[in-house]
Amino acid sequence: MSRQVPVLLSTSSVFPEPTAAGFEMAASVGYDGVEVMVWSDAVSQDAGALLGLSKHYGVRVGSVHAPCLMVTQRVWSPDPWERLRRAAELADTLGAPTVVVHPPFAWQRDYARTFQSGLLKLGRQFPGIRFAVENMFPLRGVGREFVPYAPGWDPTLIGFDAYTLDLSHCAASRTDAIALADTMRGNLAHVHLGDGTGKGRDEHLVPGRGTQPCAELLASLDGRGFTGSVAVEVGTRKARSRADREADLAEALRFARQHLATPSPVA
Repeated sequence: MSRQVPVLLSTSSVFPEPTAAGFEMAASVGYDGVEVMVWSDAVSQDAGALLGLSKHYGVRVGSVHAPCLMVTQRVWSPDPWERLRRAAELADTLGAPTVVVHPPFAWQRDYARTFQSGLLKLGRQFPGIRFAVENMFPLRGVGREFVPYAPGWDPTLIGFDAYTLDLSHCAASRTDAIALADTMRGNLAHVHLGDGTGKGRDEHLVPGRGTQPCAELLASLDGRGFTGSVAVEVGTRKARSRADREADLAEALRFARQHLATPSPVA
């Protein structure tokens, strides 16, 4: 019998509304849980507050996104290892089995140099948590391309025990998402579901509104022996109202469940 893959709502999907709204909308729309994006919102950093929201709305926390964004470099600490350690502690307290982490920025030389070994060490400290390194993308300008990550945006070129596959990032990097999933093999631990058009920027569209093989990737997970979760990570900041935001999130959830329910074997 196929395993039912949980579909989580990333709290980043309700931005600019706060973390608490992510729990509320996940419950209202019918998601299986949430992925907490740790950012400047104090609630996203507070285990007690998050446990309270989880209990109040009856929504579990399935994953934690460590504060790796450019705008979250001072959350908790300027030290990236301290931020990642605290993200692991938060996930451990919340019972979330996955911490999503980005590759180091190019200017974080010491962090980049010890990133692979440091993740292994954290894995030993938190044996119930998978640190799933996410595929990113280069930045493109007029006539040039800049890679802000060290040693690059594709973590499979280095090799890690767990990966997060982000379909919107595949579009931005013009990467074949199915081929990337094939490369990740059994270490594919988590999926960020969002779409993109391949225009070279990170769009996080509702799945089905871009050109990415979102349906194909979801349908293939059963055949891949996937044991993780899928987190809807879409941009709704341009929604004209909360009702429109919830409609987008409901559409994304329907898409995910429809295609997860039709598994196909992987060749």
